[in-house]
Amino acid sequence: MSDTQVLIVGAGPTGLVLALWLNRLGLRLRILDKTPEPGTTSRALVVHARTLEFYRQVGLAEAVVDQGLEFTAANLWVRGRKAARVGFGAMGQGLSPFPYLVIFPQDEHERLLIDRLSETGIEVERRTELLGFEDNGERVRARLRRPDGTEEVCEAAYLAGCDGAHSTVRDVLGIGFPGGAYTRVYYVADVAANGSVMDGELHVALDDTDFLAVFPMAGSGRARLIGTVREETQAPREPLAWQDVSPHMLERLSIQVERVNWFSTYHVHHRVADHFQQGRAFLLGDAAHIHSPVGAQGMNTGIGDAVNLAWKLAAVLHGRAGTPLLHTYEPERIAFARRLVATTDQAFTVVTSPGPLARFIRVAVAPRLLPVLFTAAFVRRFMFRTISQIGVTYRGSRLSEGRAGSVRGGDRLPWVTTASSADQEDDNFAPLRSLDWQAHVYGECGAGIAEACTRRGLALHVFPWQPTTARAGLKRGAVYLVRPDGHIGLADPDASPARLEQYLDTRGVHP
Repeated sequence: MSDTQVLIVGAGPTGLVLALWLNRLGLRLRILDKTPEPGTTSRALVVHARTLEFYRQVGLAEAVVDQGLEFTAANLWVRGRKAARVGFGAMGQGLSPFPYLVIFPQDEHERLLIDRLSETGIEVERRTELLGFEDNGERVRARLRRPDGTEEVCEAAYLAGCDGAHSTVRDVLGIGFPGGAYTRVYYVADVAANGSVMDGELHVALDDTDFLAVFPMAGSGRARLIGTVREETQAPREPLAWQDVSPHMLERLSIQVERVNWFSTYHVHHRVADHFQQGRAFLLGDAAHIHSPVGAQGMNTGIGDAVNLAWKLAAVLHGRAGTPLLHTYEPERIAFARRLVATTDQAFTVVTSPGPLARFIRVAVAPRLLPVLFTAAFVRRFMFRTISQIGVTYRGSRLSEGRAGSVRGGDRLPWVTTASSADQEDDNFAPLRSLDWQAHVYGECGAGIAEACTRRGLALHVFPWQPTTARAGLKRGAVYLVRPDGHIGLADPDASPARLEQYLDTRGVHP
């Protein structure tokens, strides 16, 4: 199949989303995975607002929200006493069309993505393994082992390594994966249980030495538990079982586990690959970065990688941009991954470390400080922007230029409704379904900008000016050149046609 444009190795959420976007953008692709079937356990659970915004662009958001469990509150417990409750709905109101988190187990999530791909004629090639590949500068020649044991050579323009923490693609490229692992063993379990905390909200419990997170799941009495294994069972024997779980936190929260549907133990790692691109090969998702489960960021970050890379590959392969565009993938995504690993590492250390300082913060500082902080609206909004990933910015990218209002090139386009109602169809995100570059103007649009957009084949969307637009930080009459992924390339307060065209010329972009 030498007509393959992109070969995707790995069919977890990252690889599947990359395939969906590339297919929607008109590319020929293959996606393979060495496992015989999709995952049957609910590993990643949380789908954040930014991922839902990406999914809305390709018609997936509604299905995820409908099939998942929307939850809008988190509770913090310290030594068995409730210390704080935070409402997510209030935190994200006005910032995103999805001001909440959705619980959607990874096995169900993958099945939805696979079904959507299948509807377009693309099937995941199961029990097909990447043995190695060569990049000759013009194409990638990959050696594959088929389900029957025979080998084939697949030529592709580009190779995407979405093959997890033990990535074959990363190993073949010889790219380092520095970082480390925490010494303590943690468990994850899907259970049927009862108790007061089985109320459809998130509960995080901290103690002197233990912690427990209780994630709600669809269905009465179902939850995902993440916690610590008893200290005396850390090293001596494998495999560990439910009986090795530290019962202390379960007892403090009065959780009675009736049935364990799935159980696994793991070490938490924190690693970022030295590079996300080498020649015609790219690393995405867990192949590029892994970190602690704090904030439920892992799967959502991998999906962000996929969206970032997909539109750039499509632009280059369709001849609408030069190959330098692809070189913006690594700096944009690696910078975010490094910040994320650093922050989740610090938070995880505070949550789980047995050291005296971390223990003091957990049991003495957090119960007093957090309730006070979360009464402040700006703190709640900051937390939502951070956790939901709507605050991810590429301001340092070569694709980012200018500032208009408080919005700068590289920022995610602020979300605003364009009617008195909060109907999602009446907002400035609706045009992003085109997955193409577009210009936005809020208020009056000059004739020069309209003419420049017509010359360049650039879609122009003019939105009425209203109070919510100003509150979002946008500037009246400015022009915002929006990338296919909803981030702003150029923010020009003067709405200069010459500057708009110069931006497109210097970046080699042809909408």
